[in-house]
Amino acid sequence: MRHLVSGRKLNRSASHRRAMLSNLAVSILDKERVTTTLAKAKEVRSVVERLITYGKQGSLHAVRMAARRINDKTVLKKLFDDIAPSFKEREGGYTRIIKIEDRKGDNAPMSIIELVGRGGAAAAVRKSKKKPKAKSASEAAGSAEPSVSSEASADAEKSSKESEK
Repeated sequence: MRHLVSGRKLNRSASHRRAMLSNLAVSILDKERVTTTLAKAKEVRSVVERLITYGKQGSLHAVRMAARRINDKTVLKKLFDDIAPSFKEREGGYTRIIKIEDRKGDNAPMSIIELVGRGGAAAAVRKSKKKPKAKSASEAAGSAEPSVSSEASADAEKSSKESEK
């Protein structure tokens, strides 16, 4: 029984898991939006939120605690100077997980994890609930005709411009 056992193993050893989550957290803080599997997104969410909380504290101890997970000095500086002050008024919930289409090769559930309020959320495309309808043969034939007529109208405009000269 797994009573009070938290966290996912993600089929990795402890050191590999820690390194992977640290690298993913650095990518999220650097790019502010990352596409990954749903399980990894749910695991890295707690790492990123803790790092942003360290950034909001701003003390030397908080810098050193964040530096344990963030190996890139530019990302560490960005966290304390740019990202954390933008979340000054927010009491947690700094990330958003958006479910997207499953991965093509192994059908793994995929998601986008992003920082809230730090960029265009409209660019993310959510997982569709309904299957798209297939075009019928008559619609496919009907779509080809307007392109021909637009070419004919373009030729007509060219000839009218030449006649005006």
